[in-house]
Amino acid sequence: MPPSKTPRPVARALLSVSDKTGLVELGKGLAALGIELVASGGTASALRDSGLTVLDVAELTASPEMLGGRVKTLHPKVHGGILARRDVESDRVDLAQNGIGPIDLVVVNLYPFEATVARPEVRYADAIEKIDIGGPSMLRSAAKNHEYVGVLSDPADYETVLAEIRNEGGLLAATRRRLALRAFRITAAYDAAIQAWLGGQIQEEGDDPLPSRFVVGLPRVTPLRYGENPHQAAALYGHFLDNVEQLHGKALSYNNLVDVQAALGLIFDFDPADHAAVGILKHNTPCGVGAGASPLEAYERAFETDPDSPFGGIIVSNVAFDLALAKKVDEIFTEVLVAPSFDEAALDLLRKKKNRRLLAFDIDGIDRAELDWRRVFGGVLLQQADTSVDELEGAKVVTKAQPSDEQRSALGFAWRVVKHVKSNAIVFADAGRTLGVGGGATSRVDAVHNAVAKAARVGLSLEDSVLASDAFFPFPDGLEAAVEAGARAVIQPGGSNRDELVIEAADRLGIPMIFTGVRHFRH
Repeated sequence: MPPSKTPRPVARALLSVSDKTGLVELGKGLAALGIELVASGGTASALRDSGLTVLDVAELTASPEMLGGRVKTLHPKVHGGILARRDVESDRVDLAQNGIGPIDLVVVNLYPFEATVARPEVRYADAIEKIDIGGPSMLRSAAKNHEYVGVLSDPADYETVLAEIRNEGGLLAATRRRLALRAFRITAAYDAAIQAWLGGQIQEEGDDPLPSRFVVGLPRVTPLRYGENPHQAAALYGHFLDNVEQLHGKALSYNNLVDVQAALGLIFDFDPADHAAVGILKHNTPCGVGAGASPLEAYERAFETDPDSPFGGIIVSNVAFDLALAKKVDEIFTEVLVAPSFDEAALDLLRKKKNRRLLAFDIDGIDRAELDWRRVFGGVLLQQADTSVDELEGAKVVTKAQPSDEQRSALGFAWRVVKHVKSNAIVFADAGRTLGVGGGATSRVDAVHNAVAKAARVGLSLEDSVLASDAFFPFPDGLEAAVEAGARAVIQPGGSNRDELVIEAADRLGIPMIFTGVRHFRH
């Protein structure tokens, strides 16, 4: 049924807000239109302090606030006034018999639960006290009864709603429906935040690390120009930008954000205390990764792996961008540069190109263990994040030949990189750089051939390199092709029914091979 075009008049408004933004201006605007103001606690005090006449909720209900403010609006004279259907005779009789006056506008926002639990030092008891009860109840009552009642849950709507009441003599049905939807979204997101936090505090079902019900309630942060392609609408939701600050450049696109996520996942596996590391990514997969004594040395090693792909790609560093690196990177066009910080001299230089985006990330603020999820038709797939990376510590040498210390170092480097390459994934490397990357192939031997061909095309020798494979070799052919190309040590998860054949091939070829027991598929 289409909404009525006749506005519903507003005679009484109930206000109870935690965020006082715009409250006084709204109160004065409503009072100027002859609308009675009812308010509770600090909201009533703020309105009175501005010179407005306010009926306190305790006066309306003839019941005092109690339990330290936990109970104040949970009363029939509040919810009866909100939920009453003006066109239903029995509702009007109930109001009259119980001395309840209708409430036509509800202005409520909620205790700042998310901001409270975001503080690292927050106590459990303090977080629990920031779970709002009366606020969501009033929002839900008003939103349910939006045929008769307006509900304001966001200060951003105050001015528009006030203008409509002033110009139309009340609130139009289309506005009331829109406001009701916003209120339900806010209460849903609020409950989602509570259950997400509480789920992190309490083990729900034995040792099951995944929740029995997956609830997401994320605010829309910003619309994006489009999605993966121009005909797809897109927006960014959630708190990504709380820990990733844009220092320069035009707005990030959907594809930029996907790439930045992949870049961060990669670089977090390289400890800056060990060495500087730089990754170059294209289409959310690494095309070159390097490590060195300086970010410039690391970048040059990464660039040599694939001098073509960095154009229009993403460069990520685990240490600050300095001027030397900035000068080198400035020689080519890159979409996004990502680092924990940028030296001032580097910023001055890099900001000269307006289309280049510069992002600084806060590694301490990012929770790498967040659950990983992906959409399927009618639902989502949920899994733990793949934060495992140090499998070399407990890995097993399965061949007669033992890797040298230098080979172990190179294998550790390659293993960190291959985890982030699209499956089937193969990485040739030495101790400080990638030499050949093969990803997204439909067979593992093809991934080896692709990496070998790429290295040959850019003139990199694979002689005495090491090789990492994200999953087991199902047949000896991939390993044999790698050794023929120059690999002299291999790291892989193992786990194939034909592991013995692959081990025999490695022994026959005289190379060491390590099994980690951990697979790193990236689909």
